[in-house]
Amino acid sequence: MDIILIPGLWLTAASWDDVVPALRDAGHSPHPLTMPGVGAPASEVRLADWVDAVVDEIDRIDGPVVLVGHSGGGNVAWGAAERRADRVTRVVFVDTTPPPPGADISEFPLVDGVVPFPGWEFFDAEDVDDLDDATRRRTAPLTASVPGHVPTDPLVLEGTDRHRVPVTLLMGSLDEAAFREAVTAWGAFAAEFAAIAEAEVVRLGTGHWPQFSAPDELARRIIEAVR
Repeated sequence: MDIILIPGLWLTAASWDDVVPALRDAGHSPHPLTMPGVGAPASEVRLADWVDAVVDEIDRIDGPVVLVGHSGGGNVAWGAAERRADRVTRVVFVDTTPPPPGADISEFPLVDGVVPFPGWEFFDAEDVDDLDDATRRRTAPLTASVPGHVPTDPLVLEGTDRHRVPVTLLMGSLDEAAFREAVTAWGAFAAEFAAIAEAEVVRLGTGHWPQFSAPDELARRIIEAVR
């Protein structure tokens, strides 16, 4: 299977380096992406351009694909799935949930028109507690700024074709029962999740960046989802 790996904010294709070998060993063809404008000076790159980049990658590949989106990359994956529902056999969300139309990723401080990586200390303890000091030192230099518009642009989802694409949520701390209970209080996100024809939730038992803290486990779970 061709598996398109979409990073979250501040990450490039290199963020998947520790996951890719296991996917290849399982017989898959991983396609890790770096999104437009990452690490570049301020630009007019928008979230729609990120979705376009994934759609272009789908169109470049012959046959069906699986999309894997980490964090904010899940928004990008879901937008691409809506536009290429006939080509996408599954969307795997890594510690994030399918967004409804109009959702944004989040808001972070702007510096000279870009959103720089705020540092590991910026995030909640539950998100980063499994990143030891050595991992933080190794991975922080891999991060890069993102275009200023991308985190706050509303996601355009026209139609409902995406709802027939099977979905796997690989959640850091929530198992299926806990997630299904929690999502009922999330407004439009609850309605979006309820509209999906086939969805499963798998607990990873990690923080928010399993590609750094538990890459073998993340790869194993992606392989299981693809099967």
